[in-house]
Amino acid sequence: MKHFKSSTKLRQKEKEKELQTSPKQRQPTWYPTGPDYTSRLDKEILKRIFALVCPHSRDKSHKPLEETYIVDGCSVCDLRDLSNCCLVKRSWYGPAAGLLYYNIRIDAVHFCELEAYFQEQRERKSRRSRHAEAPDPPTLRLQLLQRTLKESEFLWQSVTFLKTPYMTRETCQAELARCVSVVPNLQYIDLPDGCYSGDSLSSTLTNELMSRCRHIRQMKYRAGAERNFEQLERGHWPELQILDISGIHVEPAVFRQVVGSLRYLKELLVTEADWFGDQVFHSAPGIPHFPALSKLTLKHVPVSIDGLLHFLNDGVARGNLTHLTISGTHIRVPDLHKLLKRASDLVYLNYTDSVSMSLPIDPIAPLQSISLRTLHYEITSASDNSQSLHPPTASYYTYLQNSLQNGFFPGLRSIYVRDSDFPARLLLAPPAPAFKAAPAPRLTQPLEVYTKGQSEMEWVYTSVIPSDTAGRRGSMSGGRPISQYEAEKGLGSQWGGSSRRSTMVGNGFGGFLVVPDMDDGARPSSRGSAFGGSVFGGSPATSPMRSEFNLRPPERSSLFGGKSKRDSRDLWR
Repeated sequence: MKHFKSSTKLRQKEKEKELQTSPKQRQPTWYPTGPDYTSRLDKEILKRIFALVCPHSRDKSHKPLEETYIVDGCSVCDLRDLSNCCLVKRSWYGPAAGLLYYNIRIDAVHFCELEAYFQEQRERKSRRSRHAEAPDPPTLRLQLLQRTLKESEFLWQSVTFLKTPYMTRETCQAELARCVSVVPNLQYIDLPDGCYSGDSLSSTLTNELMSRCRHIRQMKYRAGAERNFEQLERGHWPELQILDISGIHVEPAVFRQVVGSLRYLKELLVTEADWFGDQVFHSAPGIPHFPALSKLTLKHVPVSIDGLLHFLNDGVARGNLTHLTISGTHIRVPDLHKLLKRASDLVYLNYTDSVSMSLPIDPIAPLQSISLRTLHYEITSASDNSQSLHPPTASYYTYLQNSLQNGFFPGLRSIYVRDSDFPARLLLAPPAPAFKAAPAPRLTQPLEVYTKGQSEMEWVYTSVIPSDTAGRRGSMSGGRPISQYEAEKGLGSQWGGSSRRSTMVGNGFGGFLVVPDMDDGARPSSRGSAFGGSVFGGSPATSPMRSEFNLRPPERSSLFGGKSKRDSRDLWR
């Protein structure tokens, strides 16, 4: 054993001598020479550069982790790259660390090929270890985050958003409570369902959030959280902007007192509340007025057109309301023209209803709005009448078709309907009566039409271009593909997510997808790295956020993992 120790010491001494004598080892050829121009950059410019390294760090949406998808890249690898930027220079630490802890996102897995590599490493360690099973990676990351925030005041002041997976926030409520206790500038956090429903097991986390974090901007209340909802009047979250209530039972006067105390409220969502009727919008002495909202969502509530028109009588409320969603209410299609006429600044309207009878024969005023940009007009049949020649929904879509062809929506750009044949009918002129000599009305503006059948899950996009003054016929592009293959049925997230467009379409554009080819035994490169390779064997990342890093286009051979095109594998062969 002494002989082996002496031999290893001799080899170490020889390596040290080589490092001291070799000038190439002392100054590598790749080390940049010349002045450091990055020292002249302002902190705001550095933040913009670091935001390209980690795009999700600037996400300000009040949505849970499951709804904020990473289109192109791996959020965990992006965080690793941004953390490495903090260690490059002392002047980079402030901008990079502030951005790193601004929007904390704890993902369960890597969204790249590294997840399979790390999973294999964890399995090997678990076989060798004799102790109990280690916690899952999200729980371990949350525990490390809790320790880091307690040690650094600069870091916990930067935390504004905290998003965690569903299972992590349900099982690690104690760790979340400790994190909440040291982040007073928090504006949004993914909470377990118990906090929304008033569960006693989540009372500690709820109390910490109410006492420590006064800048919360969004909160939900479900059945059982009536007491927590009434406590909003005390002012523990004065900057609340988004309020979502569903299934709770409160008095209309109490509801008006609570929402009247929220001075910054902009968005209100009310679902399954049988007490939410027209009297909620009425004025009463001693009760504050209904707030002027920019977004209002009403689902399965007994509100009629009279109550909504009474709310829009106020000029301030009428000028602020830009997004309106109506589903399962007492407002019917013949009343929509009154609503559109009163809501003069409405930009987005989502109307959903299930009908069993056609529109009445009596003439109805057409739908018209000069401010509307997006319209969801989803009319479905209440009964199965697939064998009927004239379903009741046909009259409703004919009513919308006539309003569009008469030019009553000059600003409309996108429309969503539940009729597969609606784009084709838009290009056809309705039959003109024999006693009229005037030409039949036609569509005069291009539209993006999204259609979906009764039993379909995906929206189908169709671009409708009307006929011009020269007499050229209108045209459609897109439409229903011949075949659709969802990415979630066998392909990973690198192929575009769940709503992926079809590869084979009916207008002549076709192709194939190349299966990424990885070398067995080697650690895969990070797909989300701005300076690393992509899934196709080392080519630069193709994200639009990182287009500045692509100094040259990838070679043809690199797209197929270094092989020729003939040797590449595709999905359709």
